[in-house]
Amino acid sequence: MNPDWKNFLLAEHAVFENDTDIAFSSPEHEGKQRIYPIAYLGVLTVAGSDAAKFLQGQITCNINDITDSKSCLGAMCNPKGRAITTFLLVKNADVFLMVLPQELLASVKKRLQMYVLRSDVILTDSSDQLCLIGLSDGEAKPGEALDFATSRQENIVVNLQNRRLIIAAPDNAKRFWAEQVKLGFQPEDSAQWRYLDIVSGIPWLTATTSEEFIPQMLNLDKLGGISFNKGCYTGQEIVARTHYLGKAKREMFLAECADITPPEPNSIIIDDGQDIEQSVGKVLGALSRENICKMLIVLQISDTNAYNLRLKNQNQDRITLLTV
Repeated sequence: MNPDWKNFLLAEHAVFENDTDIAFSSPEHEGKQRIYPIAYLGVLTVAGSDAAKFLQGQITCNINDITDSKSCLGAMCNPKGRAITTFLLVKNADVFLMVLPQELLASVKKRLQMYVLRSDVILTDSSDQLCLIGLSDGEAKPGEALDFATSRQENIVVNLQNRRLIIAAPDNAKRFWAEQVKLGFQPEDSAQWRYLDIVSGIPWLTATTSEEFIPQMLNLDKLGGISFNKGCYTGQEIVARTHYLGKAKREMFLAECADITPPEPNSIIIDDGQDIEQSVGKVLGALSRENICKMLIVLQISDTNAYNLRLKNQNQDRITLLTV
């Protein structure tokens, strides 16, 4: 994180619980307008005259569909078709900004660098040069389509339902934050933006879930993050085979469970409706709010849509699916 941006947030009474979680100690909020500092995501810049061609051979989405006015979710896969990371890809003139989990950024940059060879491609961790801010006007609605419409004025703005993700240089970020607070947007913990990402069905990966799932298991096909006619890319054969031979046996669902500590990514899910106790899914990510834990889970598809789910080693709290 840029030190000037961090000092600004500290002056705004932010509390840095660690490198990625930022909190605000404030009285009860009024209204629905919130502003969030986002540090758990970083920005990997892909520049150079061969940037578009290079990315086209490495990611699931079609680089030709991404413009200054249209961003896209996508994934970068290993040769076995497992997603190393998911990302939001934003075009800024001739440069591409890959917004992805901060904890995966260094390994993703290193992996991509292996394929650069003699191409005119420059990979840069721009997390200290670009600040991420979230704005929301209300609760995210499960199942509502994400269009990722993008605009560029002083800052880059990506629409996410009734939320907006702002990408800005530090000085612009400080000015933007101050202006929005004056307009009535109240500072909110960064964890709450993560919570809204979960409710919106955005499948961010972690170090423990990286290379665990093929993109269809993360619903990237439904989110517009996979192109099946763009040509070859790393892992494409497995992703295409899954598509053309029938849908994946697992999908991602939004679910909730009452009064529990949020389970860690990759926690095992059991279906008590089966004769033998065995794993039927895993937790992708989870966060609690108002005594309810919302989670994204990757689950074996049931032909009957009948589930009796719980976390392994927890017999009391049942998991309820909110999207089917």
